[in-house]
Amino acid sequence: MSAPAPTLDHEWRPAVSPWIIAWTVMLATFMEVLDTSVANVSLPHIAGNLSATVDEATWILTSYLVSNAIVLPLGAWFSMLFGRKNFYMICVGVFTLSSALCGLAPNLESLIVFRILQGIGGGALQPISQAILVESFPPRKRGLAMAFYGMGVVFAPVIGPTLGGWITDNLSWRWIFLINLPVGALSISLTSLLIKDPPYLVRKRLRDVKIDYMGLGLLSVGLGSLEMMLDKGQRDDWFSSNFICWAAVVAAVCLVSVVYWELRTPEPVIDLHLLKERNFSMCTFGILMLGAVLYGSTVLLPIMLQTLMGYTAMQSGLVLSPGGLAVALTMPVVGMLLTRYGPRWLIVFGLLLGSFGLFRMSHFSLDIDFYTAMIARTVQGWGLAFLFVPLNTAAFAFLPRSKTQSGTGLFNLARNVGGSAGIALATTYVARMGQAHQVALISHMTPYDPAYQSLLSQAAAMLTQKSGSAWVGTQQAYGLLYGMVGRQAAMLAVADGFRLMAVAFLALIPLMLLLKTPKHPPAPAAGH
Repeated sequence: MSAPAPTLDHEWRPAVSPWIIAWTVMLATFMEVLDTSVANVSLPHIAGNLSATVDEATWILTSYLVSNAIVLPLGAWFSMLFGRKNFYMICVGVFTLSSALCGLAPNLESLIVFRILQGIGGGALQPISQAILVESFPPRKRGLAMAFYGMGVVFAPVIGPTLGGWITDNLSWRWIFLINLPVGALSISLTSLLIKDPPYLVRKRLRDVKIDYMGLGLLSVGLGSLEMMLDKGQRDDWFSSNFICWAAVVAAVCLVSVVYWELRTPEPVIDLHLLKERNFSMCTFGILMLGAVLYGSTVLLPIMLQTLMGYTAMQSGLVLSPGGLAVALTMPVVGMLLTRYGPRWLIVFGLLLGSFGLFRMSHFSLDIDFYTAMIARTVQGWGLAFLFVPLNTAAFAFLPRSKTQSGTGLFNLARNVGGSAGIALATTYVARMGQAHQVALISHMTPYDPAYQSLLSQAAAMLTQKSGSAWVGTQQAYGLLYGMVGRQAAMLAVADGFRLMAVAFLALIPLMLLLKTPKHPPAPAAGH
């Protein structure tokens, strides 16, 4: 005798403890997210070892992000085709094998090809892992499940640059890829033994599936063009580059077309109808903004510390690491709070705390010490912990469990696109504001400004005494003051970037107040 579908949809539980399943899926997810950032600091070493320029080596990052973004929203469709467990194991296998090939790559061209394969294998791991967690835990415990998931997704990109730098300095850049082999093998073994597909996840035979070639093609080309535009825009001076102009046009045309097409086709590759659900659409926008601020601030802070204040890569990593640790320690607490309170007010608190940390960063100067930078980053990390878990919980509170896989693909795509956009916008904004501040500061470097003349005279006297020539001392003084102006302008621009992110968080608060609060049934007396 079989129970009706609605009962199965609400009452199905995995055969083993959901926490064992959580540890199993977290292995591959953490490994994949780590690989999005671990190679960043190794680019100069990779370029030198493979006889390439650093600019050519950036395709190692771009190729991974492009293929990763294309596959991200397609997980539900492939899971329906092959079965979710089978597709998940295929993804882990492809990711692990391509990691080994990356570590053994003899030249840059082959490394880029293997990174594309790695991105294809890793793209679906996050949404599938999230879908498995949402379905394995009862509604009242999903906050804790999302907290556990978030520890990997948010903590991995924070420690990635530090870990990548340590491995590259002490071993070889090839080991940043080869370390994935034992983790991938363990993940496949545990998944094979412990993970089961729920009964309502119906696997369709290939001949029963109408393949949406048009949607698949438009989505792949659109997302690929968008990622390349965002990743290389600032480096190529944006729309002064013909490549960036064409990438922007292709991305806009394809992404607008895919929305029109997918809303009308009977079997779409991605289910955009899910955005009609209010909580899901607002939380998807919220996670996009969270990705932008997380990745944008993670890029700006090391740039400030290393280029303006003389920190080494390891020292700047140590400034960021306590923030990642704060996220990891706070997320379980947030998960427990979600069992008592609705996600709406926790999100608002997280936005306020995150913006407070960013506003503290916006008051940084060239005189700050290590602990001031570390504490501000840690405060921001606490805010992120109060955002990631409630956003994930609220997003899926009103979606049918059979739609969870499709929802996680869109949700994770928004976070990744937000991260790419955040990095591009942050670096561009800081570059533009740095130029504006430098023009404003240089306008005071005139013979009619008493403060400037006093500082110039003091510097010239000191340098003349060292060089023994008044002319040489004066020229060196001009150079010294111009360099000080450049550093000060860059510092003001970075502060402006942090301030803009803080304002963006505050602007999200009215939208998050419109979230519906899920009403969970009473927890059962016993069992999982």
